Amino acid sequence: MAGVQRFSVAEERSGHCAAMDQHCLYVWGGYVTIEENEVYLPHDEIWVFDIENGLWRVHLTDGDMPPSMSGSCGACLNGKLYIFGGYDDKGYSNQMYYVNLRSGNREFTWKQVKHFKGQPPTARDKLSCWVYKDLLIYFGGYGSRRHNELNDCFDVHDASWEGQMFWGWNNDVHVFDTEKQNWIQPVVKQTRVNDLHFLNLDTWTWSGGIQIIGEKPPGRSWHTLTPVGDDQLFLYGGLSAESVPLSDGWIYSFKTNVWTEFKHLPKDQPR
Repeated sequence: MAGVQRFSVAEERSGHCAAMDQHCLYVWGGYVTIEENEVYLPHDEIWVFDIENGLWRVHLTDGDMPPSMSGSCGACLNGKLYIFGGYDDKGYSNQMYYVNLRSGNREFTWKQVKHFKGQPPTARDKLSCWVYKDLLIYFGGYGSRRHNELNDCFDVHDASWEGQMFWGWNNDVHVFDTEKQNWIQPVVKQTRVNDLHFLNLDTWTWSGGIQIIGEKPPGRSWHTLTPVGDDQLFLYGGLSAESVPLSDGWIYSFKTNVWTEFKHLPKDQPR
């Protein structure tokens, strides 16, 4: 039977889930290192930190509990704590569990989401998630795929040719609709940007995005950016955000940090 113990302090951990609901922070899972061994923390405990009174307490849980894992992703939505993914001694997970935090009887009972529509993400850990309306949105994570499952959304980090298994990072987005119990994988639209950076060749340090004064060229790719003086760069052409070839030209001045459009170029010869 689930219960609550007051006036405790959560022990140190990493790879855990932490999510806010109302004025409480809920912490589940993770691991600690004991004598150079990674030990997963109990899966039947949820630690709660009340930000109003500054006190920790621990709830013992029951029900269809998730296994002890690290690298899972947790989020609170409509009074429920959802746990997805993670890693344990058996490998990566793509299972989802939730617990009602506002049951009224102070008991926390886990349930596994078994009946859903759509295709869930592949098994993974170290992913991120956030809440939008009644949706849980997941991005990225580290996991494994077989050779026939590889695609542009998976960056291979390591491979075992014997079993044709590949490990690496995902960069796909998945959405779970908690009302319809439905997994969706939206097509994320990419665009071409117009940011400007420089690399200091003495310190090998990137500047980060340079804050431009005034007007900037539209975003693009496959353009040329050519030095045309001691303090000027000449930008020409490229593909627009709509994949249309461009024929405009711009001059950037290092001294003034200003882009100026070059007005005397042919408009009918894009490249």
